[in-house]
Amino acid sequence: MPATDPHLALPPEKGPAPVQSRLISKIIEPALRFWLQSQVERAENLRVEITGGNRQILAGHIYRVVVSAKDVVYQGLHFSQIHLTGDNIRINLGQVIQGQPLRLLDTVPVEARLLLNSAAVNASLQAPLLTTALNELLSRLQSDGREMAVAAVQSMTVQKIFIDSGQLTFSTSILAADGSTLPLAIQTGLQLASPHELQFSDPQYLFQNEAQRLLFRNLHGFTLDLGPEVAVRELKLQSDQLICWGQINVLPAS
Repeated sequence: MPATDPHLALPPEKGPAPVQSRLISKIIEPALRFWLQSQVERAENLRVEITGGNRQILAGHIYRVVVSAKDVVYQGLHFSQIHLTGDNIRINLGQVIQGQPLRLLDTVPVEARLLLNSAAVNASLQAPLLTTALNELLSRLQSDGREMAVAAVQSMTVQKIFIDSGQLTFSTSILAADGSTLPLAIQTGLQLASPHELQFSDPQYLFQNEAQRLLFRNLHGFTLDLGPEVAVRELKLQSDQLICWGQINVLPAS
C-alpha cells in the first residue's frame, strides 16, 4: 500500500487532556469497543482513545472519542484505513455499569477520514450501496441502447475497478440482447455533486474492438447517492487509493 496521505493524520487534540481513570479503562472503553465491533463485520488494529473528566463521564457524557482501524468492513464496504472523531457523546452509563450494552442516546456527528485502496474498492463490489449504483449505471446504458437504435444492453458485469490519479476505470463486460458480448472500459473522474452525492465527471468509453463501438453518451453527471447522514467535504483520487474527508451522523438505535 502507498504511504498514508498526510491529510489522514489526526488533528491536535483540544479541550480536556485524556483521563485514563478506572471508570474509563475498566468500564467505558471495553463497552465502547464491544459496541464498535458490533457495528462492523471486521476491524483490524482497532484503537480507541477516550477523553473526558470523571465528573463529566459520571453524568453520561464523553467529551471526545477517537477511533482508528485498518481493514474495516461495514455493510459490505471495505475500507483500508479509517480515522473517526466524535465529540460530546451521551451514553446510557447507568446501564453500562450494570453490565448492559452501551447505547447512544443522541445522534453523534463524527468527523471521518476514510481511505480505500483498489483492493478494498473491488472487495466492495457486492455491497448494497455499490450494487444499487451499478444497477443504475446499467439502466443508463440500456436507455442509451434504445435511443441510439443499437442492440439493447441486457446485462453488465463489473470485473474490476482501477484507481489512478484523478480518475477511476471500470473494466466491464456487456451482454447485448442479441447475445453478443462487448468488453468495455469506462474511465471517469469523480467529483462532489453535493455533500452526499458523488458524480462522474468527463466519462469516456474505451472499447477493445472499435468496430463494435456503441455510441453511449448518457453517463456525464451520473451520481451515486451516499445517503442523508453523510456529508463529504473533499475527496481525492490518487495512485491506487481514494481518500474521503467529511462527516457521518451516527444515529442512536431505534
